[in-house]
Amino acid sequence: MNIYPLLRPLLFQLDPETAHHVTLEGLKLAYKSGLSPLIKAQNSEQPIEVMGLHFDNPVGLAAGLDKNGDYIDALAALGFGFIEIGTVTPRPQPGNPKPRLFRLPEQQAIINRMGFNNKGIDHLINQVKQTRYRGVLGINIGKNFDTPLENAVDDYLIGLEKSYPFASYITINISSPNTKNLRQLQQGEEIGRLLSALKNAQLRLQQQHSRYVPLVVKIAPDLSNEEIQHIASLLKSLAIDGVIATNTTIDRSAIAEHTLANENGGLSGAPVREKSTAVVKKLADELSGALPIIAAGGILNGRDAQEKIEAGAKLVQIYSGLIYRGPQLITDILKAIYQPDRIR
Repeated sequence: MNIYPLLRPLLFQLDPETAHHVTLEGLKLAYKSGLSPLIKAQNSEQPIEVMGLHFDNPVGLAAGLDKNGDYIDALAALGFGFIEIGTVTPRPQPGNPKPRLFRLPEQQAIINRMGFNNKGIDHLINQVKQTRYRGVLGINIGKNFDTPLENAVDDYLIGLEKSYPFASYITINISSPNTKNLRQLQQGEEIGRLLSALKNAQLRLQQQHSRYVPLVVKIAPDLSNEEIQHIASLLKSLAIDGVIATNTTIDRSAIAEHTLANENGGLSGAPVREKSTAVVKKLADELSGALPIIAAGGILNGRDAQEKIEAGAKLVQIYSGLIYRGPQLITDILKAIYQPDRIR
């Protein structure tokens, strides 16, 4: 039952951040009341194996919607094949001043400059311990805003250490535009030092916990071809397990005439689709299947998701599309991409 088109006009009357909270609390109430089956995606059992993990289907929830792991069960009940929570930092932090979230309905887009607002890694882990969900759970880790860039690896190591026993995979977020200078970690020697330290820690934690938890890197859509080549080479040489392409964009060319175009933050939704898909395709060419690509960015319908798969992705993630389309988007994507010969 697709009731979201009836609810969306009411939610869009609210401030975006208030609507975000109201929606999540509503989903939680629906889950606890046993109503989730009424809005769950149809035919959501379409399993696929990626990174040695069993995904119920190839459509996941991108990080950012549930930063603290407070709504895992309610979101999983919508029929996602996997859930990614975070971005979480070692210490709680409030994020950037409000307003920091903006809708652009005409462009089916969102601008956010949330700034990794979250309750800290310890809170998130406590929430994960309480969840009933037993599917694939990604935990997305970042650095605190006041941690100097030269010490960033320390924050990522804390996130990795604490997440490792509870995550199906761990995403290293070095591509948010909303933490000052964070994207520098994608460049030059910085990314090599960071990923080497995290890879060494992963192998140590594998021995300690007797389980292997894949490491995934999330990159920006604003990288040059040379930067993508450099990152792809590093991912292969360090045996990183996967890559998410992409985060939000700082490019405003697609919305240049909009009244909100000058708002700082990352732009997501339909305007980032082409840039994101281009990065997926370039990565796929460079990686030659050495590690899987998870595509995110501008997926508003099944055709958009199929485009990502054809560009070289194994899995897809949605966030802004969910805001504009609701849970029906999961069903539409599954209908569009359920062609096993293309997603194996």
